[in-house]
Amino acid sequence: MQFGQIRQSSALHPGKILLLLLIYAALWFGTLNYRHLIPSDEGRYAEMAREMLVTGDWVTPRYNGYKYFEKPPLQIWATAATFQLFGIGDWQARLWTALTGFLTILAIGLTGAKIYNARTGWLAAIVLASSPMWVISGHFNSLDMGLSAFLVAALCSLLIAQTSQTQSSCRNWMWTCWIFMALATLSKGVIGAAIPAMVFSIYSISTWDWKIWMRLRLFSGLILFLAITAPWFVLVAQRNPEFLEFFFIHEHLQRFTQDAHSRTGPIYYFVPLLLIGLLPWVAQLPGSIRQAWQERSRSFSPAWLLSCWSIVIFVFFSISQSKLPGYIIPIFPALALLIGNRLDRLLGHTNSMPFSWKLQTIGFALLAAIGFFFLSEIGKQARPDEINAYAQYVYWIIAALIALLAFSLYASFQSKRNGISSIVSFAWGFFLCAIIAGTGHETLGRAVSGIDLVNQVKSSIPEKVNFYSVRLLDHTVPFYLGRTMIMVQSPDELEFGVNQEPDLWVPTMEAFIARWKEDQSAYAMMVPEVFIELQGLNLPMQEVGRDSRRVIVRHPDGSSSTK
Repeated sequence: MQFGQIRQSSALHPGKILLLLLIYAALWFGTLNYRHLIPSDEGRYAEMAREMLVTGDWVTPRYNGYKYFEKPPLQIWATAATFQLFGIGDWQARLWTALTGFLTILAIGLTGAKIYNARTGWLAAIVLASSPMWVISGHFNSLDMGLSAFLVAALCSLLIAQTSQTQSSCRNWMWTCWIFMALATLSKGVIGAAIPAMVFSIYSISTWDWKIWMRLRLFSGLILFLAITAPWFVLVAQRNPEFLEFFFIHEHLQRFTQDAHSRTGPIYYFVPLLLIGLLPWVAQLPGSIRQAWQERSRSFSPAWLLSCWSIVIFVFFSISQSKLPGYIIPIFPALALLIGNRLDRLLGHTNSMPFSWKLQTIGFALLAAIGFFFLSEIGKQARPDEINAYAQYVYWIIAALIALLAFSLYASFQSKRNGISSIVSFAWGFFLCAIIAGTGHETLGRAVSGIDLVNQVKSSIPEKVNFYSVRLLDHTVPFYLGRTMIMVQSPDELEFGVNQEPDLWVPTMEAFIARWKEDQSAYAMMVPEVFIELQGLNLPMQEVGRDSRRVIVRHPDGSSSTK
């Protein structure tokens, strides 16, 4: 048998690939509406989009009615447009995140096929599609996935451009790279351009390749970049002169160098996140990096650029004074390409995996089996009112472990017979484990979301009444109620907004009490402890609804007007 025939026999049939892709897409998008939104990112960005749609102001982002300039508005625009097309709801709020995450998997597959070979592209897509952190992030409404998608799209465009055989192809792909960097910048700020610049600098220094800068189309690319990003920055600065200093100094320079946001962590903060996020493929990582190092040369090396990408992002955020788990999400697609290339080498022309792979699959099957003995640990720290929720969540964990156990065992069985089938089975086990466990979180997250409280009170609250949020910034209830709230005493992360428009909030409890006594149609939300405190002050309040975290009251003298 010729090498080409052997290689072809070790690849999945296109029809099977399409079927697997359709099943994967159905599970990926079909689970978006099962969970309700949880604080803080999910509720925050959904509410900002709702307010943008309701107010019709697509230039100045607002949150809970206050100016909110922490991030650019691309995802808010996209979500507001989704609300306009499909209505306001949970899956609509998550659609942008899910769509960008899913398309990135396809982009990694196509890029791997273009710069390496078709099988490497397929394997890289499988690796990313089953990485737990990518799966969970793709179903969580935050800005990190959208930013990562555009950053990775820029990386993929750069890889294809630098491996192109013609000058026109290189030029067009580099222009595409600049466009994606602009969209990344509109997603989360100047990091969208800073990360590619840092990576490329480190790459050129480590390979001592300076001629590569001549192929980046710097002048025309920068024009494209500014044409996409500048209009919004100019418009928002014209309408809000305070924007530039807050956005560029406070949100970028100070956030990286200072711990004002209380998001600090040790230098190794991202190590466990990287290991858990890439869990099924961690054993392949050392060999993948070693292989990339061996391929490093003065000519362009895609594998070494991917390594530089991963290392620079990891180190950059590790030394930052602001750390959140989502910051390293852009690493995973690059590592998926490296690991896909490594798996392709391991398969070789025999389509069988080495004994070390069999040990890996058996190891994770045992890990899943051991997990059944620790189910009783789930919920040990739960609040008394959440014990039943944790008990329900155990069933989801059982289902997730069964999926991981079954598919890992099948992967072990297939490791010598059919390497591709073994890898695909192993990946399915981890994808199903992550998607089942993540979806089942609704049993815990429902109480946090406040949806049951909203269902109690929403129909009885008139449209035009003042609604106060007393010492509390709730990130989900305003979205589900469909109304903004007047902040009282504690502005939380809306401090910048209330300082810009001080008439829109109540700075002290004394001022709130005075306003409450006069505002006889008002409603307010607070935590139970504050409710007890105000009861002790004999403040006139009538409870209309509560859950384990919040109490909603109204002024009793306005009872007749709210019926």
